[in-house]
Amino acid sequence: MNVVDKWHKYVEFLDATLLDEIIDKDAVFFSPVVHSAQRGEKIVKKYLSTAMALLNNGTFVYTHETIQNGVAVLEFELEMDGVFINGVDIIHFNDLGKITEFKVMVRPLQGIMMLKELMAKSLSAPT
Repeated sequence: MNVVDKWHKYVEFLDATLLDEIIDKDAVFFSPVVHSAQRGEKIVKKYLSTAMALLNNGTFVYTHETIQNGVAVLEFELEMDGVFINGVDIIHFNDLGKITEFKVMVRPLQGIMMLKELMAKSLSAPT
């Protein structure tokens, strides 16, 4: 199973052990709302698991996928509180099948602002 297939399996089942398998120790996460890159396996896993817990609400679906030369571009859509959200995950991975960079782009602005608020609340909650 390749890294993108494992990512899809993670999204479907939210099994944290799958993230352990696919996130590189030096991975970098780029948020649509945080200006600085989030660096390192631990923080990347935290952002990804928090985001997927929020987004995976029964309406989340990947609609298009392109994979070429160590880069996967996955377009997604979902509805949250009556707002249609569309976005793209740009995933860079290495020959070892590990994600080295994960960048998220989201539209529209209303959706970004909603996600920003929900992510901030979830990331600051005690674990």
